[in-house]
Amino acid sequence: MRSLSLPLALTARLSPVVVLAAAGWALSSGPFAATPAADDGGTRKSEGESPTAPATAAVSKTYATAPAPCDSLGTKTIKSLVPGAKTAGKEIQSTDSKLRRTCSWNALKGYDYRWLDVSFEITESDDAALKSFKDRVADKSGGGDVPGIGDAGYSVVNLTTEDKQQTREGVVLVRTSNALVSITYSGSDFESKKAPDTDEINKGAIKAAKEAVAALEDGQKG
Repeated sequence: MRSLSLPLALTARLSPVVVLAAAGWALSSGPFAATPAADDGGTRKSEGESPTAPATAAVSKTYATAPAPCDSLGTKTIKSLVPGAKTAGKEIQSTDSKLRRTCSWNALKGYDYRWLDVSFEITESDDAALKSFKDRVADKSGGGDVPGIGDAGYSVVNLTTEDKQQTREGVVLVRTSNALVSITYSGSDFESKKAPDTDEINKGAIKAAKEAVAALEDGQKG
């Protein structure tokens, strides 16, 4: 077998630090306001004063923490989408693992290269998740809606070429309540210099997204 030279862009993806920077998401800002401690109402009642109105309740969240992303896909799916990869995956270090977690799988089998990321992000509210989802969809224009997944789903596939080597990457974004799920799936053939078909990458990314959302909904509802 002849020696294989990876394009710089794909070589860089093998670095967890670069992957995290590329796939990183800004965490939602602002902690919840703590509910004030209850006052001793005895004095007010004795003076005939009406009790103060109760403090506004904290926003109810469907999802409180991000699930383990490396456990979100079945072994069969991983082997199908990333042939030759270790099915355990590799979780990328996060600044706050309760709110954001990402797992990556990648492998080069023969001349075929595949990369798959699964990310979960927990926001402070449904509205915050909706805003973030809309912003990301706007940033990745050219795709289309994915029906029947979460509260809203969107997919887009792009082709890039570097040093005559093609790489096709599919991204699927899903919002379900206050959680966001993101899938990135890419592939290249270093023998033909061609990328996998759009349909292959898009269907693979959507398949992973459906499993990841199911894992979130089945295991993380509180």
